[in-house]
Amino acid sequence: MKIAESDLIINPDGSIYHLNLLPEDVAETVITVGDPDRVGEVSKHFDRIEFKKGKREFITHTGFVGQKRITVLSTGIGTDNIDIVLNELDALVNIDFHTREVKTNLTSLNIIRIGTSGAVQPDVPMGTILASSFGLGMDALMNYYIHELAGDERSLLDEVKTHFAHLKNIHPYLTSANDVLLNTIGKDMEKGITVTAPGFYAPQGRQVRAKNAVSNFIGLINSFKSNHNRITNLEMETAGIYALAKVLGHKALSVNAILASRVKLEFSQNPNKIVEQAIKMVLERI
Repeated sequence: MKIAESDLIINPDGSIYHLNLLPEDVAETVITVGDPDRVGEVSKHFDRIEFKKGKREFITHTGFVGQKRITVLSTGIGTDNIDIVLNELDALVNIDFHTREVKTNLTSLNIIRIGTSGAVQPDVPMGTILASSFGLGMDALMNYYIHELAGDERSLLDEVKTHFAHLKNIHPYLTSANDVLLNTIGKDMEKGITVTAPGFYAPQGRQVRAKNAVSNFIGLINSFKSNHNRITNLEMETAGIYALAKVLGHKALSVNAILASRVKLEFSQNPNKIVEQAIKMVLERI
């Protein structure tokens, strides 16, 4: 069955619509970052850069660390952008652009997010490099996709829904990290459930001038515990990456550079150093 031209848009040069990439441009190991300027902060550690491309907020560098081919790609902010990036990455490796048909042999990418985040637990200090054991989405992205839950995901999500039951307009979804990536790249990192919010201000419990509809949001999320699982941090992409990666058959891990303590109301005085530490840790372990 051919995929319609309106469903999968291919540019005149054969590249995919938003990312502006050709199928051969994508390595099987992909590092995603939110900030386009952070792409170069990753690729400066490459032994060789094969190419650089960019369109809108989507900047891509592909190169090598030793013999390992790696693509680093900026997503921009939010799970709306993750919807574009994950679907287009998957199309680049798993759809034949000439026939517009799904390939017989599918490729499973290793997708590692290196992003910034704020801690919601007092014992997770600024400067921590944290691997997300689960992504808990408070946005609406996965309302539009059919996605199956594993047993541990289902039971944990049931507890989450009970904890947040009074928030009538929020329908959380939850997906675990890939075990292999969590136990290799994420080995010896702090672990925890990462909440993905659909915004930066009120959706993350911040108040500037507009009044928040959910009072004490940070207290609400940091009080959730289930056996050894607790919510440790808050950001804007992880849950979308985990859920769509699972739907599409890819492996995903989110590595978070903790720049803020939301309970202590503090922000790092040297955020770039923490991000650089996270980049180096990931590249050394890939």
